[in-house]
Amino acid sequence: MFKAEGLITPVVTALTDKETFDKRAYQAFINHLIEAGVHGIFPLGTNGEFYAFSAAEKLEIIEAAVEAVNGRVPVYAGTGCVTTKETIEMSLAAKKLGVDCLSVITPYFVKASQGDLYEHFSEVAKHVDMPILLYNIPARTGNAIEWTTVKKLAAFENIIGIKDSSRNFDNMLKYIENTDPRLNVLPGSDSLILWALLAGGTGAISGCSNVFPELMVSIYNYWKEGDIEKANEAQKKIRPFRNVMQMGNPNSVVKLAVNMRGYHVGPARQPSNCTDPAIKAALEEVFTLY
Repeated sequence: MFKAEGLITPVVTALTDKETFDKRAYQAFINHLIEAGVHGIFPLGTNGEFYAFSAAEKLEIIEAAVEAVNGRVPVYAGTGCVTTKETIEMSLAAKKLGVDCLSVITPYFVKASQGDLYEHFSEVAKHVDMPILLYNIPARTGNAIEWTTVKKLAAFENIIGIKDSSRNFDNMLKYIENTDPRLNVLPGSDSLILWALLAGGTGAISGCSNVFPELMVSIYNYWKEGDIEKANEAQKKIRPFRNVMQMGNPNSVVKLAVNMRGYHVGPARQPSNCTDPAIKAALEEVFTLY
């Protein structure tokens, strides 16, 4: 059974100044992340701007990620769409490209009941025979997956866990404590990485690891080694950057920070590109702390 564990990067998608996919820069950046020690690469997460690309572009990006990783770490591909039909189609196409696990976000824009969400994810699980990681981010989608629904979905063996970006630690604890012990629970909020691990989580999907991969990896590695004091020191170091992320669209701020750190991944697609001089100044100040 596939296990989602370690520090996984929801990699930013490199674009040219004309907002077209920059495969060379993307693959170079993925290589940098792997050399920095990340345990997984996740194309087309929120930080990868999945919402900004056509189906054809998404498949091009996934294919480039699989090629760049070349089996060194698992590849988690974001394939969730608004409709169940499109999600299944995208998931089957990603499977053919050789990814290791699918990340399937809840439908967004449409208001979905827990029954709707159960039917959506169960249909995807029935039609796509490969590991599936549920993705809960209600602030962006408007739909939250309750722990009772996750518990029911655990009946499908290929649903292997959930990424929780609710920023609600108690919600994550419910996934860990009240669903199924075999499920992998990973926080999507960087401020909760160590605490999730201590509570029974298996890793983290860290947007900040695009900017500070070694630091974010060290939280997991120190925890794994049993050095909780050093893990906590590393966890606390990310707070100043997290504060700046709240000054704008968080994943756009992350992409700006990656560029400012010398990795040329290009702009975010409009209208979410981040060019605020105040945010740039705040980032420059933060970088002096690391």
